[in-house]
Amino acid sequence: MATKNTESEKKTNHARDAQTAGFKKPVQPSPELAQIVGSDPLPRTEVTKKVWAYIKTHHLQNPANRRNILADDTLYAVLGKKEVSMFELTKLISGHLRPI
Repeated sequence: MATKNTESEKKTNHARDAQTAGFKKPVQPSPELAQIVGSDPLPRTEVTKKVWAYIKTHHLQNPANRRNILADDTLYAVLGKKEVSMFELTKLISGHLRPI
């Protein structure tokens, strides 16, 4: 049996949709980041997926501590460090994204 949403539930659902919309908005990558993810605008979530795909394809995770990424020359241009933790990754990448 279907239930009707109350007015307060509708407002809550709308607020949740508005919060996630920011992740879905396309952003423009910098020229350095574009070498990894492409130059077309894409959502932040896709940027993160493509960066992780690049890291895994090029075997850039530290074998001794897989939470750390060992940057090659292309990734170093984006991160500015030879080794970063996966927790720093998103913060460093966000500096290379501009809203459209």
